[in-house]
Amino acid sequence: MLQSHSQVFQSDIRVLEIESHFTKERARTPLKFGGVVMAEALLLRCRAKVENRRGNVADGWGAIFLADFWAWPSSIVEHETREEAMRRVSIEYAKTVEGFNRYAHPIDIFLETEDELKNIAKRVSQQMGLQEEMPFLAALVCASAIDAALHDAFGNCNGIDSYHGYGKECMRDLRSYLGDGFDGKYISDYIRPSYAPQIPVFHLVGGLDKLTRAEVDESDPKDGLPNCLEEWIEVDGVHCLKVKLRGNDLEWDLQRLLDVYKVGIECNRRRGKERIFTTADTNEMCETPEYMVELLLKLKEVNEEAFNSLLYIEQPTHRDLRSHPFDMRKLSSIKPVFMDESLTDFEMYELGKQLGVNGIALKTCKGHSMCMLMVAKATEDGIPYAVQDLTNPSIALLHSVGMAARIYPVMGVEANSRQFFPLASEAERKVHPDIVERRDGFLKTHTLVGTGLGYQIERIKPLWKLDEDGF
Repeated sequence: MLQSHSQVFQSDIRVLEIESHFTKERARTPLKFGGVVMAEALLLRCRAKVENRRGNVADGWGAIFLADFWAWPSSIVEHETREEAMRRVSIEYAKTVEGFNRYAHPIDIFLETEDELKNIAKRVSQQMGLQEEMPFLAALVCASAIDAALHDAFGNCNGIDSYHGYGKECMRDLRSYLGDGFDGKYISDYIRPSYAPQIPVFHLVGGLDKLTRAEVDESDPKDGLPNCLEEWIEVDGVHCLKVKLRGNDLEWDLQRLLDVYKVGIECNRRRGKERIFTTADTNEMCETPEYMVELLLKLKEVNEEAFNSLLYIEQPTHRDLRSHPFDMRKLSSIKPVFMDESLTDFEMYELGKQLGVNGIALKTCKGHSMCMLMVAKATEDGIPYAVQDLTNPSIALLHSVGMAARIYPVMGVEANSRQFFPLASEAERKVHPDIVERRDGFLKTHTLVGTGLGYQIERIKPLWKLDEDGF
């Protein structure tokens, strides 16, 4: 995809140093999706120091959960082993980027190190004697915080909002990346010139989540935060709901959609809102697309309002589209089907389209660079996209929300760390309260200011509680 080039931009950066730090974060309440329950996660924060061709030097920051439960579900390799492998890959990839030793745009740095990232994942898997090789999706998660830090550093080093670095002043046109049809076009043509002032936030209704006060009992946390969907709506005003389904229990899934819609619409109507929006996700648990076809038709028959509230469903079947090339056209004619776990590169993007997938899910954990290119490609193809998260806390939350506010996603952005990992964003909450907390169902971006990705990192950093190995 990447073509050779000779253009030189004064804004190009060279990586001087990358420093990583890991903390284990425990969930307030367990998050159930697909066939797994995530009760804790390893958070990677990293700092990248760069210089541009003018000799300016600056730091940039990125963060992500190394969530193997999502990126690398396995019945063969234990969670602790997968997590350690991902930690090692992130460290090795940081060394690769440190050794890049050329001036380039962050997108070029990512694309020119992508093959080595695959090699690192393979090498670490062999060195650890794993019975199953780390999938590329997990490797992308390992690299994503580093990629984000480079984009933040790029903006800081050049004294600009990082999103202003995606036009002809700072990089080549998209033909170099996406081929014919993109001559004279730039990422800047497909994104907002500034942050949308506010963006609707999707609230996650996990498989273990309680819906009403009647279900709350002594086992629930007593930390002042809501413990059921009814309370979350009253406190945060959320009106966009992502519903986790089982994918192998039609009766349960149908009732769950009906129950969530009932609680959601009744609580929102009491607040003066006459409509809510939902999405549904089985996390690949369906054996075939026919399961979702049957579920949607039954839902429409029983409650057409609940059916109409569904904006899209996420890919219901196995992420390996080559081994499980199901025809999605019948399903996607009923409701849009968005590709998520399968979307790791443009080859998979094209395969998904051929199979009838008609939407894509963008996640910063797959890399900021790839998200920016995917936005351009999907927009040209008339493919809608959503911005979802990985229960991102801390500056990973700021990054994801900020990206969503600079592009044009379906409805809004997922941001569920407030539900499951609220303590991991305490420092950020003091600087960005209207992003960490939800106000009337929206996140407000007025605090994303300054250069880079707008974190205001110098105000946040002193508030982080890191151990003696931290920054």
